[in-house]
Amino acid sequence: MRHALTAAANADPPSPECLREPLCKWAWQVTGSAWFAEGSYWILLKPLRIALILLLAFVARWALHRTINRLVRTTTEGAVPTLLKPLRERIPSAALNPEQFVPERRRQRAEAIGSVLRSMVTAFIFGIALLMVLKEFSFDLAPLLASAGIAGVALGFGAQSLVKDLIAGLFMLIEDQYGVGDTVDLGQATGVVEAVGLRVTTVRDGRGVLWYIRNGEIIRVGNKSQGWALVVVDLPIGFASTEEATAVLRTAAASVAMDPELAAQIVEEPEVLGVEQITVDGAVIRTVVKTTAEGQFAVGRELRRRLAEALENSGITAQIAAARLFPGAPPRAAGETGTGGAT
Repeated sequence: MRHALTAAANADPPSPECLREPLCKWAWQVTGSAWFAEGSYWILLKPLRIALILLLAFVARWALHRTINRLVRTTTEGAVPTLLKPLRERIPSAALNPEQFVPERRRQRAEAIGSVLRSMVTAFIFGIALLMVLKEFSFDLAPLLASAGIAGVALGFGAQSLVKDLIAGLFMLIEDQYGVGDTVDLGQATGVVEAVGLRVTTVRDGRGVLWYIRNGEIIRVGNKSQGWALVVVDLPIGFASTEEATAVLRTAAASVAMDPELAAQIVEEPEVLGVEQITVDGAVIRTVVKTTAEGQFAVGRELRRRLAEALENSGITAQIAAARLFPGAPPRAAGETGTGGAT
């Protein structure tokens, strides 16, 4: 040990420039090694700075991810920020009840948006950390940033449709324009949504065809599963009495509203509006009923069936057929079946 200390004391000291640096001077005083003191900046300081950059990057990523997760959890369980509110909740008149929406669907939408935000945060933070680490290794970042800018511009021009699809998909999720299970009209296809992604929406139409539609190509969306629906039924009555036909249809429509299997799906009582139009075959009477989005098809089918049966049972259907067989013949009262006088 004494020999080692004597050798260290007799060793050549570091250069004067190095000794003017506090770190070099401290390393020389502690170790007595000139080469260690000369390289203390790269041996001690550089790794510590790189480790500190990486540590701060991980801490920033953890803090931002925790904030995003808390936002997602708050959106799922409690009050929703205005940015994440669906359009139908921002506009109260667009829904039957702005406070009613499906929690599971809101949770899925919030988690999808949270996943995108977490990925963006991770890429941004570690991208900056990588540049700072490269700078610590004395890399010239100016050519690298210039090359990255040129590559970004080229990639932007080459992937315009992809960027357009991703942005459109992100705003679609934020605004909750539609979700899995909704019946939608996207212009290119009409059917039930089976999958929703940032780039592509999958819709299965009434014939069973599966359509893959890029989000950037969707110009308009008609959602038949949000809020309430209006079932409209137009029935021709020929040249029969409109008052008689209206009374018959009103009774049949009221029976649909009293059906215990359909009552929960009817928002407002069915209403017979009256004569909607006049054609060469006679008058057309319109009946409407406001239903829930899920019950519109079942209520519509049952309403059409009962209205048609009511017209047939009242004899109005027979009058329509007679008027078509014998144009210009006056309508007969219900129950008259003969075509001539008594024999």
